[in-house]
Amino acid sequence: MALLIRNLFIGLILLIVAATAVVFWNLETRPEIINYTDFLAILNKGEVKEVRLRGGEVCFTDSNGRELATFSPDIDVLLPKLMGRQVVVSARPEHSYLFLNSVSLGISMLLILGAWIFLARRQQGGKEESDFAKDKVIKYHASEKQVTFKDVAGIPEAKEELMEIIEFLKNPTHFSRIGASIPKGVLLQGPPGTGKTLLARAIAGEAGVPFFSFSGSDFVEMFVGVGASRVRDLFKEAKKNAPCIIFIDEIDAVGAHRGAAGAMGGQDERGQTLNALLVEIDGFSSTDTIVVLAATNRPDILDPALLRSGRFDRQINILPPDVKGRLKILEVYAQRVKVMKDIDLFSVARSTPGFTGADLANLVNEAALLAARHGKEAIELPDFEAAKDRILMGVERKGLIITEKDRRTMAYHEAGHAIVARFLPESDPVHKITIIPRGRAMGNTQQLPLKDRHAYSKVYLRTRITTLLGGRAAEEIVLAQQTTGAQDDLFRATEIAMKMICKWGMSETMGPLAYAKDDSGFLGEQTTLMAHSEETARRIDKEIKVLVEGCYREAVAIINQEKDFLVNLAEILLQTETLDSEELRIIFDCTQKKQAAATVSEHGEDGSLHECSTCPAAAHCTHMQEAIAS
Repeated sequence: MALLIRNLFIGLILLIVAATAVVFWNLETRPEIINYTDFLAILNKGEVKEVRLRGGEVCFTDSNGRELATFSPDIDVLLPKLMGRQVVVSARPEHSYLFLNSVSLGISMLLILGAWIFLARRQQGGKEESDFAKDKVIKYHASEKQVTFKDVAGIPEAKEELMEIIEFLKNPTHFSRIGASIPKGVLLQGPPGTGKTLLARAIAGEAGVPFFSFSGSDFVEMFVGVGASRVRDLFKEAKKNAPCIIFIDEIDAVGAHRGAAGAMGGQDERGQTLNALLVEIDGFSSTDTIVVLAATNRPDILDPALLRSGRFDRQINILPPDVKGRLKILEVYAQRVKVMKDIDLFSVARSTPGFTGADLANLVNEAALLAARHGKEAIELPDFEAAKDRILMGVERKGLIITEKDRRTMAYHEAGHAIVARFLPESDPVHKITIIPRGRAMGNTQQLPLKDRHAYSKVYLRTRITTLLGGRAAEEIVLAQQTTGAQDDLFRATEIAMKMICKWGMSETMGPLAYAKDDSGFLGEQTTLMAHSEETARRIDKEIKVLVEGCYREAVAIINQEKDFLVNLAEILLQTETLDSEELRIIFDCTQKKQAAATVSEHGEDGSLHECSTCPAAAHCTHMQEAIAS
């Protein structure tokens, strides 16, 4: 009904446009009108060549070829004046002129209406194929490449939960004979890129049933009632193809909280579409073999009526995989590219904490592109490292010109991070140090956790703050300066301190109380302070300052104690620009041997400098450079 009304409305608009166009065309093409006195003057001068009479209207052509018109009060008086001169006179009844105008207007309207009907029927293809569901249906046939659970890795809990959905679609009588009914709706919720859409396609591939796939935005239109009509068409088509799966991606586009009624007591298009969706899901009987899957990364804004029992009563969280899940995902994607046989994918999985399935797929693809760019036959471990740096920090800025002073500042800044991280308890091991600019970062010190962390101790969090402040401490101690390079470090350190005090109750002064909360959802964590008194706010500010300044003093103490190590590390970093964990260990061992040799020299009887057998006691010894080069 809504579609018919819309078509009639469009046709009426086209007819009005056509009539208006004809009227304006007649106004533009009719001759210029002059008064009757001027016409008689032109006639007396003998400049009138042809006259056309249309009732009381006189159209004539003068000697200059102009088309003019006037109105005669009495045609019987005018005719003798025209006959006495050499003027060609023609006449046409007034009703004939009006008839021709009406016919031309009607023909124009019919042509436009006919063109519109032709295009509408052509779009329909002569059948009722304009239904929304029929245009959008995606069916997987045996001849097509199907997505199965073999293509999905890293989320074993979700796969296990959905196995009974597949069994129900394959053999519904197995459940119905004992009175069990399968959930009507399953909501997959999790951060972007965790594999919600891929998992839905895998369910359809495993069950071998038709798969209706839509986006939530497909149901929302400008005309009220269209979305609801599309929902009804979708479920009508699904019932014809049962057993089947209906998948609605980004359902939050149509299933968000319904607001108050709009003007004139009505609801907007989104509200009507959601109402239709709720009614259609409730319309399933226990024998209908239709499963509705939906995916969202904003479950916090969904309407409560959508999540109640009997609709989307099964909600599955799909979170970023752990190290075992990342390894399995890498193994799946590594089968599609050429990888060196001896490559350690576990080390790649361990070096990518927080990566989702989509991120890992992008990592493998970027590594393959880099390997092909360098003419390799297969992907090697350095290609994965370069691809990870590209994803995390951006493209290497080779054309950036950096002064020697800035490079030295960057080297000491990053060396300060690495040294503080090495000597702190519960610190994640340093994986790589680089002063090569990438993206917005001028340098970076990467720490590689030995395992995925799901809870953080107070000691670990203090370690993180102290490590972040190690760069500023190194700049002040060695270079006696402060730069803007510590901007991001200071922000992150202050943020961690604020959460320790306000969210996690890690302050003896403030006690085990929470003064902030996280906004729910999967689109990034956002901390919001709760209402409290001004006195409490002052105490919170004081505690944050005490915590950060205490960590900074600890970083300064470590840098002062390991100043020789800092100088050696920074100077070698200036030469190589990038150091890994093994090279960092070599530099540390060589620095210790240098310090031991200097101690022996001070207390030796002959007063000579006793050098170790493997490393000369020099600031930038040949042994360190050879070890790094190898």
